[in-house]
Amino acid sequence: MKKALVVGINNYPYAPLYGCVNDAADFSKLIQRNGDHSANFNVLLQTDVPSRSKLRELLHDLFSGQNETALFYFSGHGYINELGGFLVTPDQKRYDEGISMNDILTLANQSRSTNKIIILDCCHGGAITTPELSAYGIGHINEGTTILTACKQDEVAIEVRGRGVFTNLLLEALKGGAADLNGHITPGSIYAYIDQALGPWDQRPVFKTNISRFAALRSVPPKIASHILKNITRYFPEPGTEHLLDPSYEYTNNPDIVHTYKEPYAQEDKIAIFKELQKMHSAGLVEPVGEEHLYWAAMNGRACRLTSLGAHYWRLVQEKRI
Repeated sequence: MKKALVVGINNYPYAPLYGCVNDAADFSKLIQRNGDHSANFNVLLQTDVPSRSKLRELLHDLFSGQNETALFYFSGHGYINELGGFLVTPDQKRYDEGISMNDILTLANQSRSTNKIIILDCCHGGAITTPELSAYGIGHINEGTTILTACKQDEVAIEVRGRGVFTNLLLEALKGGAADLNGHITPGSIYAYIDQALGPWDQRPVFKTNISRFAALRSVPPKIASHILKNITRYFPEPGTEHLLDPSYEYTNNPDIVHTYKEPYAQEDKIAIFKELQKMHSAGLVEPVGEEHLYWAAMNGRACRLTSLGAHYWRLVQEKRI
């Protein structure tokens, strides 16, 4: 079971926000289903949570039990002082600003769920990645825990036109921008996507994890169908093998099509292979040898070869991991 607690708070008495509830709602809607509309997370969306005690109750419920994944997303105010970072709740007062990030990490560390994922779109969110030693002796990130925050502990999280910059990029990543060739979107790929999208002077996202294998937050249709990807070892018996092309691979090289053509003319079996090689080329797995495009590699009787990424996926197919 994959469950998620998604919290967005706008209604702060002294410093209201305007985009957090919408950000939380959009994130909630997106992670409920994968790109093929199959069920993904069982989501509890909570907006304008009124008090620290209520947020603590929700967090205890999230991290209780033994689930495949327990995910917590928060969009709202963050605060930091000499004791660490806090998620601010509307009932905040001086010296009692909200839920300690250290306490949230303790709950995640103690959870029996296989994967615990914390995503914070708030100012000073990076403070959760450098926890203080708690009363339970937990001052680190236990195995199975992953944290992704909008900014470092000494930075603020920016809103632009009523939307959080971080969450806007997070949503684009989850829609497929951070998907690998198999269509899987992980916290690591999301971090890479967001980090590359931000300029050098913008807020910097923070990513920290202690896992042996990434859990997918969402899946979308793969960039290249698995039955095509598995043919990579058929076309390239070894990672360093070159696949020799000729004009018969190009379907337009046919006397029925009025243009310049050359022998050998297009052949159906070669055309089928070439279409799959072109898909591999568009995914960065294959490159032409001595030509700029696969079309000219075929027409001029040259070859194509695997890229470094292609060789990696060749090994995955060979090991039957795809």
